[in-house]
Amino acid sequence: MTARREAGTTARANPAQATRGLRVDAERNRTAVLHAAREVFAEQGLEAPLEEIALRAGVGIATLYRRFPTRAQLIAAALVEKVTQYADAAEKAVEAPDPWAGFVGFVERICALQADDRGLSDLLSMALPADAQVEKLRRRANEQVIALIERAKAAGQLRDEFVGEDLLLLVIANAAVLHVTGQDAPQAWRRFVALMLDAFQRRDAPLLPAPPSTGRMARAMRRLARERGCGERS
Repeated sequence: MTARREAGTTARANPAQATRGLRVDAERNRTAVLHAAREVFAEQGLEAPLEEIALRAGVGIATLYRRFPTRAQLIAAALVEKVTQYADAAEKAVEAPDPWAGFVGFVERICALQADDRGLSDLLSMALPADAQVEKLRRRANEQVIALIERAKAAGQLRDEFVGEDLLLLVIANAAVLHVTGQDAPQAWRRFVALMLDAFQRRDAPLLPAPPSTGRMARAMRRLARERGCGERS
């Protein structure tokens, strides 16, 4: 009797054990895919080929799609821990005794997270409305960010006209700086962020142009997700 026939005989004799074996294999594949996805997205961004992820995970592309039928589902599962760090950073910043130090610390923290992970940098600039967990974390973070902004304004340290959309513009701009300079001048983003923080401080200066509305920025984030293959088609 061959090894294959022996395995088949064992499976028929103990179907529960065979089922457990399949579940173990499936979970092992899922873990390998998520680990590979985190690596590839961090290196190449959210547009990275899914075939590259499957190759690094040591599975076939069909196996990847069985576990994660859409790119958006894979992104959400792979990066949920990083989005949690983003939300936690916002909550911690609000608790800082000094409002301006809390605001500066949060901005520097999220920009550092972007520098460490190109995939997260992409994700913070887009919306994934199809994934409830990621969007719940984003909403939690946004509530804390608004409180952080209002505290810094009330302390007289942040420009009165500064709004949440301005912070989103900074995140989007920093993503571009990182993309262009990351390989040749990997610390350039720090200077850019420092310049922006200096510009955000309250001082006697002309008023800024009107900010983009929340609705317009939300549409831009959803459009970017669609263009990167991560959102619903309109």
